[in-house]
Amino acid sequence: MPDGGLFIPLVVEVRRERSFFGVPHRLEPNLNLDAELIAEAHPVEPLSVVPDTSVREVFALMKAQKTGSVIICSDGKVAGIFTERDALNLMAQGASLDAPISEVMITTPATLHADDTVGTAVKRMSEGGYRRLPVVDGEGRCVSFLKVSGIIRYLIEHFPQTVYNLPPEPSQVMQTREGA
Repeated sequence: MPDGGLFIPLVVEVRRERSFFGVPHRLEPNLNLDAELIAEAHPVEPLSVVPDTSVREVFALMKAQKTGSVIICSDGKVAGIFTERDALNLMAQGASLDAPISEVMITTPATLHADDTVGTAVKRMSEGGYRRLPVVDGEGRCVSFLKVSGIIRYLIEHFPQTVYNLPPEPSQVMQTREGA
């Protein structure tokens, strides 16, 4: 060992059946994705508008708030969602920006409930290809938004060694340590 230090081999238990991005992680005794609520995954306050808000106004709000999605609420409940992907599609079609958002929003969006777990959120986002999902309470009111960035932040907090040491290609096996 360099510098005359003592080398002590460390055995780390790895569970291959539970991995993120195909990379096995160290067993974390205090982490259970099926037990921790989505409140731990950094949900954010939602930007919401009413159904008769114009598309132009929604674009301006999204730009001003630096957000990629808006919840459309009717009578305090989620009526739809409009995302930056929807905005790109509208612009490509040359649609009128003066139309009400209710004409172009996604109705009955997938949602999460405030008492759902992080595991449920990851599964729903992964299976549906969603980057953000509204979180609703027991009465259907939007209370927050859960974004992929919140999930990533959660994973980094709980798996720092795994996340920070990922090779450029997760399936790649590093023979030697890289970096300084």
